[in-house]
Parts: sequence; C-alpha cells; structure tokens
Amino acid sequence: MAQKARTRDKRERILAAAVKVFAAKGFYCARVSEVAREAGVADGTIYLYFSSKEEILRGLFEENMRRLIDGLTSEIAKVSSYTDKMTRLVDSYCEFVHKEPQLTEVLTVELRESGKFMNEFAAPLFGEYLRVIVDILVAGQKTGEFGTNYSARTVARAIFGALDELALSWVMSKSKWDLRASGRELLGVFLHGICS
Repeated sequence: MAQKARTRDKRERILAAAVKVFAAKGFYCARVSEVAREAGVADGTIYLYFSSKEEILRGLFEENMRRLIDGLTSEIAKVSSYTDKMTRLVDSYCEFVHKEPQLTEVLTVELRESGKFMNEFAAPLFGEYLRVIVDILVAGQKTGEFGTNYSARTVARAIFGALDELALSWVMSKSKWDLRASGRELLGVFLHGICS
C-alpha cells in the first residue's frame, strides 16, 4: 500500500512539473530532462511512468479531463432544473480554469498544436464532456424548458467552443477579470439570445 502511494505521489509530481515546464516553454520546446529537474527526480525516473513526452501530455489531459467531467457530473446532480444544470456546468468549468491557469494554458494551447493527439487520444474524453452537455439540452427540450428548434449536439459544441475560447483568452491575458461572471454572461446569450 505504501509503495502504491509513493508511486502515485511521484507520478503526480511529474505531471505537476510538466504543467509548469510546458506552460513556460511550450510542449514542443520543453525537454523531458527539464520536467525531471522540476519534479526533483532523475531523468530516467520519468520513463518508469511515461514512455515519452507525448505520454506525459496524454496523462495530463486524461487525468484532468476526467477530474473536470467527474466534478461537473457531481455539480449538475445537485440541482433539478436544466437551466440550473447548465449554470452549474459553466460555473464548474470557469472554476476549474480559475484554479488551474497553467494547466488550462497547456490543455488549450498545446493540444491545438497536435492534430494527431486530438484525433487519437483527446476525442473520446471530449466526446464524453460534450455528451454531458447534450444530455442536459435534450432533457431540457423534452420538458419544454429549452426550445426544440435547434440541434442539441450543435449547441453543445458551440457552448464548449465558446467556453474554451473564453478560457484561452483569460489565461493568456495579463489582466484577469471575473471569469465566472463572463461565463454566466455567455450562458445568458445561449439561453436567451441577443435580441431580447
């Protein structure tokens, strides 16, 4: 049990170090040796946990998307109305970005650089995140809370894309603003449109 805990701790230290190094240098310019130095481990130790720099990025993505999806699922279960569920979804995403700006930068900027990574590894988890949004929209359409003159899948992609762009502009800006308020403003546009 103690050995498992030590292994888990070291893996988490490597991933935390990778966030710092990838955010500072960019994924493609960063070296595994720099991640090892930041983590306080020998270069070879990295390869006991990850076969390559790409595998480190994959580990970062998988663990944190899973954390985001699990947190989101927990939050939306606390409320019953579908408008409230969408609000919780947006708040949850904005809170994640606010707490993890370097990680968000890596996940939003560096992943865009690799079409192969997105196609091979990211698609299933992105698909799961989108399904959470689609399910809320479809259920809200069935109860009459949301309109039915649009495709839930199209709107889910638009919401995710808008949140992603909002997060990217926030993490790249030197002057930070109230991200949650911006997220709710964005949600208001989707729920009520810009003509009211």
